[in-house]
Amino acid sequence: MEIKVNLKIFIFAIIFYFTKQIEIYVLLMTFVFFHELGHMLAGILLGSKVKRISIMPFGLSISFGVEAKDYNKRVKKGNLLNIKRIIIALAGPAVNFLISSLFFLFSLNIPIVNSLHIVYANLLIGIFNLIPIYPLDGGRVLKEILQIFLGLKKSIVTVNIISNFTTIVLTVISSITILFYHNISIVFITMYLWYLTLIENKKYESKMKIYTAIDTYKEIKKKR
Repeated sequence: MEIKVNLKIFIFAIIFYFTKQIEIYVLLMTFVFFHELGHMLAGILLGSKVKRISIMPFGLSISFGVEAKDYNKRVKKGNLLNIKRIIIALAGPAVNFLISSLFFLFSLNIPIVNSLHIVYANLLIGIFNLIPIYPLDGGRVLKEILQIFLGLKKSIVTVNIISNFTTIVLTVISSITILFYHNISIVFITMYLWYLTLIENKKYESKMKIYTAIDTYKEIKKKR
C-alpha cells in the first residue's frame, strides 16, 4: 500500500492559521478522516484492496485496486464493479451523516468543540462530497450509474460536461456568498473545486485523444 502526502496541505494550514480559522480547518480534516474510513471499510467489506492513500489539502483520498474477475461479473449493461464503486463512494458521506445525526439527536459533548459545530461540519462534508463534480463522491456515483446504462465513453463525456457546468454555477454562488459573509474558507473551497476540475479536464482530453485514435483506426480498417 502506497501513502502519498500532498505538500499543499501545509500551505493551507498556514493560511488558515494566519486568518484565524485553523480550528475550522482542523475540525473539517478530522471528520474528513472518518469520511475516508467509511470508504475504506466499505471497500474492504466488498473485497477490494487499498492501493494508495493520499493526504490532500482537504482530506484523504483512498484508491482501490481492481481485480480482473470484477470486470467479468455482469449486472444489466454494466459490471458488478460499477455497483461496488457506487456503494464505496456513498459510504463516505453516509458516515458523515451518521455522525451528524448522532451528535444532533443525543446531544453528545466533546471537550472544547461545540456539538453543533460537529453537526454542521459533518453535514457540510457529506453534502459537499455529493456534489456532481468528478472526482468527488457525487461525480463518481454519477459516472458509474451512467456507465451502466450508456457505456464508458458516453459516461465520461457526460460527467465532464456536468462537472464543468456545476463548478461554474458554484463559483458564481460562492462569489455572491463571499460578498456578504467575507469568509476566506469559501475562497479556498472554490479554488479546490477548480483545481479538481482542471486536473480532470486534462485527463479527459487525454482519454478523448485515445478514443479518437481508436475510432480513426476502426474507420481505416473498415475501408480496407
